[in-house]
Amino acid sequence: MGVLKKPDYGVCLKLLKNNFALVAIGSEKRANYKWEGTLKNPNLKPLSEAEFKKRYYYDGSYNFTKKDKNGNDIVVNFPKTEGVGIITGYDNLEVIDVDTKILSTLKEKQDFWNEYLELLENHVEDFHNKVAIYETVSGGYHLLYKCSEIEPNKDLASPKGVEGQLIETRGIGGYVFIYDKQISNLSYFTIKEISTDDRNMIFECSKFYHFIEDKKESTTPKKTNTEFEEQDIKTWDDYRLKNNILDVISDDFDEVGVLSGKVKILRKGAKSAHSGYVDTTLNKMYLFSTGTIYPHQTPLNPFDVYRIKYCNGDYGKAASQLYKDGYGSRIIIKPILLESEIKQDAKIDFPLDIFPKDFQIYITENNRVLGHSIDYMANSLLWVMSTIIGNSEVIMAKNGYVQSASLWLALVGAAGVGKTPSISAITRPLEKLNGKEIKKYIKDLAKFQDYTKKSKEEKETSETLRDPLKAQFLVNDITQEALIELHQMNPNSIGVLKDELAGWIKDMNKYRAGSDKEFWLSTWSSTPIYLNRKTAASSYVEKPFIPILGGIQPSIFTEFSTDENKDNGFLDRLLLCFPQEKINHYIEEEIDLQLLQWYEDVIVNIYNSQKKQCKFDDSGEIMPLVIKLSDSGRSEFKNIYNEITDKQNSDSINEYTKSMLPKQKNYVLRFSLILNFIWRQTSDENYSKEIGSDILLKSKKLSDYFIKMSNKVKIDSDEVLNIKKSIKSFDGDIDLIIKNLIKENKSINQSQLANDLGVTRQTIARKIKKWKR
Repeated sequence: MGVLKKPDYGVCLKLLKNNFALVAIGSEKRANYKWEGTLKNPNLKPLSEAEFKKRYYYDGSYNFTKKDKNGNDIVVNFPKTEGVGIITGYDNLEVIDVDTKILSTLKEKQDFWNEYLELLENHVEDFHNKVAIYETVSGGYHLLYKCSEIEPNKDLASPKGVEGQLIETRGIGGYVFIYDKQISNLSYFTIKEISTDDRNMIFECSKFYHFIEDKKESTTPKKTNTEFEEQDIKTWDDYRLKNNILDVISDDFDEVGVLSGKVKILRKGAKSAHSGYVDTTLNKMYLFSTGTIYPHQTPLNPFDVYRIKYCNGDYGKAASQLYKDGYGSRIIIKPILLESEIKQDAKIDFPLDIFPKDFQIYITENNRVLGHSIDYMANSLLWVMSTIIGNSEVIMAKNGYVQSASLWLALVGAAGVGKTPSISAITRPLEKLNGKEIKKYIKDLAKFQDYTKKSKEEKETSETLRDPLKAQFLVNDITQEALIELHQMNPNSIGVLKDELAGWIKDMNKYRAGSDKEFWLSTWSSTPIYLNRKTAASSYVEKPFIPILGGIQPSIFTEFSTDENKDNGFLDRLLLCFPQEKINHYIEEEIDLQLLQWYEDVIVNIYNSQKKQCKFDDSGEIMPLVIKLSDSGRSEFKNIYNEITDKQNSDSINEYTKSMLPKQKNYVLRFSLILNFIWRQTSDENYSKEIGSDILLKSKKLSDYFIKMSNKVKIDSDEVLNIKKSIKSFDGDIDLIIKNLIKENKSINQSQLANDLGVTRQTIARKIKKWKR
């Protein structure tokens, strides 16, 4: 076995007769003699048999005898001659050189060769009758063939974790030793010419074993609509990064095993061993065979598959459709309406000018055309921004005085005043993003569960799957255990969005008396959560961030205005919104669709941008961007802080208001963080790592609004309590109830009294008029 150590004269002549070009190869070269073929640069020209006999003959030793220019014999001694080589590139000869010695163990070498041979057999028809194979002395292999298209020496495969080439070619300008261990049907003397398609397939099977460092990829489409070329996050890149190629091709291909860490795939209905493979590291598909709509011998990422499958290969059409589905940075195309003045017909309580003009117009147009509440929408926008910010940013008034952006918002209003539609007009884009994450998790979980059911042998030939993480970031009804588990997988924020907050408050002590309220108080302060329950798989969140938004009816809210909830500060943490809403008539005018799209694009863009900018430490915790106050900001906050303090010390301020003022000091900072974030994301002005007096003054407006709203709710609650007390005392007698309320100089909530007594407001109004005479 092995190389022809002695240049066998008969073998050489036979090779020459078959039109091979030969070279004598040695491990060193004598300086006194110039060989026509050197070790590194063989250039021996092919000779006829007669010419070979004339110029070269074997004299029984390791010496060649050469004729000089005068025709005299010169004996050239070359004791370290290693053998005779075949010059590749001549007569279309090319060799695949498989060097298994770079692999570590004998088993690894054997497994590779068997796998590689199987790959070639499956994809090159009648492979063993087209290619000659010889085993080398080092345990490698030479695959020899002729082809009309050959190239100079070429590297084909260098596996991950090893140095050197596992598979390379010897073509034009190269050579290989002649070996004597033939392991195929063909020999040196029966080498055949193969087609260029067969040669290409041999190359692609060989490249299967090449490791490519995964680099940032931008699959830039051919010239298309510029709106898809100017995005921060390209539509095609976003789709490629967010989708697993195996999921994208699952309708067309089955997974049939694993080769060298790559997933073998088979076209559905095909009978071959496999059609190609998926490199899960690079998230790409590579097909060996034709017969599908996808090109073979070309790496395809998820976007490539999408555009071919759904858009007939059209880049622009695919990018446009994916953009509509929410991929890529949002292209902010402002409607003409946003350039106009704000149309505001009714007086509002909410200080809408704290927002950039574009948001003001979006809110007021929804109010004017669709009847949505300005107050409810504006409060919902604060919650949306709070949820997006999460733990990624904090505000520091001074060393040791740090606040997050977390908000608790209760939208108070009677049933039917449109709380839910108003909230949805603002939260819808965030809910759509959340829905995508949920659907993706469900799909990934189903795949993982199927994987866990496989046998050990099946798992060895399948892609290794892990229990997927939930990327859901919004919830409406969830236990503490599940909430903590979800928050651990989403450390930035988990937003709680409930149609009715009554359920949230009622459920606080549902699972174990006395613990739930303390849990929520801790989340407001962003202090670590420790949950010690037998049913909890894990029980710790270092930086909880759980902003809350929901509606509640005034009468139900009154039930929770207990001394306990006042004493523990629970109600003081709730920011109340209680606008005077009325039901509008139907409006025929349509809202501008471009305005709706503009708002969705802005929110999606802000969410994606902030998610991309989150930074994590080695333990997986978010490292927040610390926003500080500028000199003017520090001065303004000091004024606001002292003003609130003076109210706390004032004898003219009622005790109810005083109880909520300490929390307003913190909320002013939280509002500043959120408002700075909104202006920074949507304005060209300089809102960045320092907050100035302008933002602080906007935050003060917001704080004053919530103090006013809280007092309004308090007054309404007192009215409701007085009404219920009177109804009970006078057994529902309308005249006595109203007479008593007027006598005690109590204000009367006519709607509440009419509702509780089951009469019309007109009836209550007549009775009031009667007893006030």
